[in-house]
Amino acid sequence: MAQINLKPGEPLEAALKRFKKVLQQDGVLKTARTHEFYEKPSDKRRKAEAARKRKIRQANEEK
Repeated sequence: MAQINLKPGEPLEAALKRFKKVLQQDGVLKTARTHEFYEKPSDKRRKAEAARKRKIRQANEEK
């Protein structure tokens, strides 16, 4: 669970910005988005394979 402690005299906007940064670093938002809708196992495999191929292609283009 991500949490922050408010500093004395800290504006709410600054605390909210720090909290959002902590959430992003912990990967909470990314996990929530992946669990937002059900994805069939075959679709997960297809998506992972496409990402793997894209990564390989990018690595070859950099050389």
